[in-house]
Amino acid sequence: MDRGEQSSMERKIGEIRFLFPEGKDKALTFSYDDAQIHDRRLVGILNQNNMKATFHLNSGTLDTEGFITSAEVKELYVNHEVACHAVTHPFFNQLSKTQMIAEIYEDRRALERCCGKIVRGMSYPFGEYNEQMIRTAEDLGIVYNRTVGSTMNFSLPADFMQWNPTCHHGQVTDALIDDFLNAPGYRNLSLFYIWGHSYEFERDHNWEYINGICEKLRGREDVWYATNIEIYEYVTAMRSMVVSVDEDLIYNPTAVTLYLCIGGRRVSLAPGAMISTAE
Repeated sequence: MDRGEQSSMERKIGEIRFLFPEGKDKALTFSYDDAQIHDRRLVGILNQNNMKATFHLNSGTLDTEGFITSAEVKELYVNHEVACHAVTHPFFNQLSKTQMIAEIYEDRRALERCCGKIVRGMSYPFGEYNEQMIRTAEDLGIVYNRTVGSTMNFSLPADFMQWNPTCHHGQVTDALIDDFLNAPGYRNLSLFYIWGHSYEFERDHNWEYINGICEKLRGREDVWYATNIEIYEYVTAMRSMVVSVDEDLIYNPTAVTLYLCIGGRRVSLAPGAMISTAE
């Protein structure tokens, strides 16, 4: 290899950068657990601010006092995602594998019948899980599981079955929002993941707090507002991209349109398409 060829190859390495849909470099997602009646008010606030969220439901508490009804699930969460939280909100470290299977499988079944969609996401009740729980959930069709461990950063999850959020909504500060919105270029993709329970706003008498968070984060052209499953599907597809050794060819083997920045040029790559970075 002569020096010219080597210089060309070195120049290409690192020039391919992945982006979120429509060429955005930031993403925001929310998730809220337990499906108490206060979800109704929270959904209204999120919808008003054009936010997307995932709601993790315990099918065993639907239609009981203080919780939403099974009949309203489909319409209430129509702009959002419905995901599992187990039938009875158990401590998974205290269950046998048979009990784990029943909690997850029956929750999926009931929620799918309520919302008319395939349910593939989950969050761990009490944030409690173990290796057996992870494998069992995967075997039952769960593709991601949110924990309660705050990272306080905006990194993409290394393992979607142990998906640590950025923070609980009570940990959101103006400084954290500013850090997200004004991310330095070297960070590439930034994901802000906020979680909590809607009843906490009612208990703490601070509904204006979540509305304020939404107002500060809404309407940004560089932010992709997405549900948990949308984040999972896109990032999984992104990680499936096939790149040649010299980084001069890129192939998209997935069913998802992917977005990239190649040497400062933003491009989209359709499902099944291949492009040359020299184009």
